[in-house]
Amino acid sequence: MLTFKKKEHLCSKKRISALYSKGNQFFYYPFKVIWLNIESYTGESPVQLLITVSKKNISSAVSRNLIKRRIREAYRLNKNYFYDYLTKTSKQNILILHYTEKKIISYKEMKTKIILILQRLQLENEKTNS
Repeated sequence: MLTFKKKEHLCSKKRISALYSKGNQFFYYPFKVIWLNIESYTGESPVQLLITVSKKNISSAVSRNLIKRRIREAYRLNKNYFYDYLTKTSKQNILILHYTEKKIISYKEMKTKIILILQRLQLENEKTNS
């Protein structure tokens, strides 16, 4: 379960455009989170994720890749509870994590933010269930 396979990556242009047009969003410093609950559960991964780091904010490609690696690792290690919730309720989410800070934050801080984001996403899903 502690993997981040290809089926968990959000690659479909249709889904990405639907996410930007119909998705819900919230800001949790330094992340802007855009998410959408998909009605039909296709048996794929419960969550498909797209990670973006703006070239405008972080000009060095090496730094952008470092940030994306840290985000992926923090997500990979902490996604279990959110995945369990979604599989129990047979829901599927697509989401974008957009890093908005102009400097690199530590992995420890990034990990706590990712955990809080996943908890908030679970609460948001519970609200839409009611």
